Amino acid sequence: MTRILLVEDDRTLGTTLTERLRKEGYDAEWCATLAEAGRAFDRGQWDLAILDVGLPDGSGFDFARRIRAYGSTPIMFMTAASSAQNRLEGFEIGAEEFIPKPFHLKELFIRIRHVLDHALDKRTTRHVVPFGTKTIDLDAMAVVHGDGRHEFPQPRDFKILRLLIEWAPRVVSRDEILDRVWGEDRFPGERTVDNAIVRLRQSLGEQAIRSVRGVGYQWSPLEGASNAI
Repeated sequence: MTRILLVEDDRTLGTTLTERLRKEGYDAEWCATLAEAGRAFDRGQWDLAILDVGLPDGSGFDFARRIRAYGSTPIMFMTAASSAQNRLEGFEIGAEEFIPKPFHLKELFIRIRHVLDHALDKRTTRHVVPFGTKTIDLDAMAVVHGDGRHEFPQPRDFKILRLLIEWAPRVVSRDEILDRVWGEDRFPGERTVDNAIVRLRQSLGEQAIRSVRGVGYQWSPLEGASNAI
């Protein structure tokens, strides 16, 4: 069953949406604070997180960054804080949808289905990345060499690699990598990212990841290699 984490401090809205989500066949859990949401998130895998921005003990944006630092759970923001600046911040974090309050329930559920369908498409079609004579296995978090040997980069190194691949051809800054891979548990220097890139290049080759001076890094597959996952 599809699991949805709803984070909303309005108790009337939270109760209503939880009931409707369950009626639609979703396994929905409602949290009214970031503290509750954090505990729920740590208990298992979620297929979708629907977040309010203004919460009694913090910002939904900060919780979204935590989600992004540890996985690829789709995120929808549902909030009255819907200025252009708020929407931009939400999408920069990696949200799939940003729904301003008030909203029509039918529209909300259409958007939920759209996000879940898109996530399912990604899960069913984005598993391996051909890269020259190697293959990057995203499920196994491994680099498979032409002779069949499996190499397993450090988990955080692999998260960086996945981020670069998923965001290609966009250049990803060091700060974005730190936010998404380390989150609040970040190390104090950008060299942490640079050292991880060095290790990934040792596995994949220097040409795999391009340095963009003053900006960050870009996934740069071999000419003629497929970039589809």
